[in-house]
Amino acid sequence: MKRLILVRHAKSSWEEPGRDDHARPLNERGRRAATALGRWLASRGLEPDEAICSTATRTRETWAAIAAAAGLALAPRLVGRLYHAPAAIMREVLREAGGAVVVMVGHNPGIAAFAAELAARPPADPDFARYPTGATLVVDFPIAAWTALRPGSGDAREFVTPRALGVS
Repeated sequence: MKRLILVRHAKSSWEEPGRDDHARPLNERGRRAATALGRWLASRGLEPDEAICSTATRTRETWAAIAAAAGLALAPRLVGRLYHAPAAIMREVLREAGGAVVVMVGHNPGIAAFAAELAARPPADPDFARYPTGATLVVDFPIAAWTALRPGSGDAREFVTPRALGVS
């Protein structure tokens, strides 16, 4: 079995209008949300053995805050192709993974499309379709290797948003 923890980056800052999109950091709410997500992962015993992130500042900061709050010393593999990647690219990158429990941190709209194609039955949460910042899906697959990943073959175990964790 393989497990994917799919995280959209937390809320980012728009305070510097001329700043390159790739370099936008998290804002205060985003830092609180990522910390809450890390605590949530730890409370559920969800411990990834591989982390894959877009190279964008906000995805790297999201993972760093999650890892710190969860007590994980897991450095991410930074993948440039994940920056604003469509679902097909996210699927390709995941098929290259080697971990049993992989966390992937990316961007909308690709991450929402990727999440929607993974599970046989999507979570009932009304926020799932829009996959807001910080949204996190935990989905299990009955496969031995990520290369065998097929759309619609996953079992959605949990879905959470920062708002559901009390971060607003």
